[in-house]
Formats: sequence, C-alpha cells, structure tokens
Amino acid sequence: MLQQPTVNTHPRWLRLTHWLNALAVLVMVASGWRIYNASPLYDFSFPTSITLGGWLGGALQWHFAAMWLLAINGVIYLLVNLISGRLSRRFFPLSPKGFGHDLLAALRGKLGHADLRQYNQVQRLAYLFVMLDIALLVVSGLVLWKSVQFPLLRELLGGYDAARHVHFIAMALLLGFVAVHLVMVALVPKTLVAMLFGHKEPL
Repeated sequence: MLQQPTVNTHPRWLRLTHWLNALAVLVMVASGWRIYNASPLYDFSFPTSITLGGWLGGALQWHFAAMWLLAINGVIYLLVNLISGRLSRRFFPLSPKGFGHDLLAALRGKLGHADLRQYNQVQRLAYLFVMLDIALLVVSGLVLWKSVQFPLLRELLGGYDAARHVHFIAMALLLGFVAVHLVMVALVPKTLVAMLFGHKEPL
C-alpha cells in the first residue's frame, strides 16, 4: 500500500523565526519596562521583579540587542513569506463578512482546527495586525533611540513625545495579542506541538 505523501504544517524556517521573534519580544518587553520606569509616561511603573537589565544602562543594552534580533529576524520572515508566496496563500483572502463568520464560530467553539495549515480569517487578521504592530514598534523605537537621525519618522509620528505614546500603546497591543494567542494555544494544544516539532499533514 502506497504511503500518502505528507508535508510539515510549519517548515523549519517558520518555526525558527517564530521562536526567535518570541525570544526577542520577551527581552524587549522586559527591558523596555525597566527603561520606562526610569521616566514613566503614565501614572504607574512596573515592578522591578518583572523587568530586565537591573539598571537603565543594562536595560538599554538588552533592549538594543533584542531590537536587532527582532528587526533582522522579522525582515527574513517577511521576505521568505513574500518570495515563497506564503503570505498571499495563508493570510488572504480577508473580508469583513468572512471575519465576522469565523469570529462568531470561534466564540461558539465551533471553529475547526483539523488542518493547521489553513488559517481562519480571525487568525489571518490577527497575524497581519501583529506584523504591522511590530513594524510600528520598530519605527517608533528608532525615533526614541535616534530622534535626530530620523526626523521624517519623528514628524510622521507627531514628534518625540507622541512617539513615546505610540511605542507604549503598540507594546500593550502586542502583549494583548500574545495573551489571546496563549489562550488559543491552551485550547488547541496541538498547535504548540506543531510549532515546536512540526506536524505532518497529508498533501
């Protein structure tokens, strides 16, 4: 009996870039909270026990190191997706009607996960959003880091002070995405297995 050909749900390059992005985000958020505490933007600060760096200089070093990892890894992820055609296959089409249908099905617990290669429209929008959100984090971060060297970006974001707000809000939205993502992984554990080790699906 002939064995049915299979393909990995998530190729190695995707799993690698995913976990490198996760590491970079974790380091950037924890060190970013320590940087924020040095000059709070709002009327609160983060407990030092959940920050990284120990002091402002150390936090900046961690933050910049993770920034390069996130930016370079993100560019590789986008390029491979674009060149391979995966971006158009996995994340489109996308429509308000399709999104509403899949969102309602998800809330009712009736959204199928038989083939992990197929993203529903809620996933498509969420993943596209997080790509744009990370890009906004990088752009606003460049303004905060080298404001004089990036005057056009600074003006597009409404000035240095506005860029601080944009950076913080983008960070909060990213954490919101991560929280929802973790809940979904808990509800469908095989998605974590697939992202860790790959998962064979029939062609």
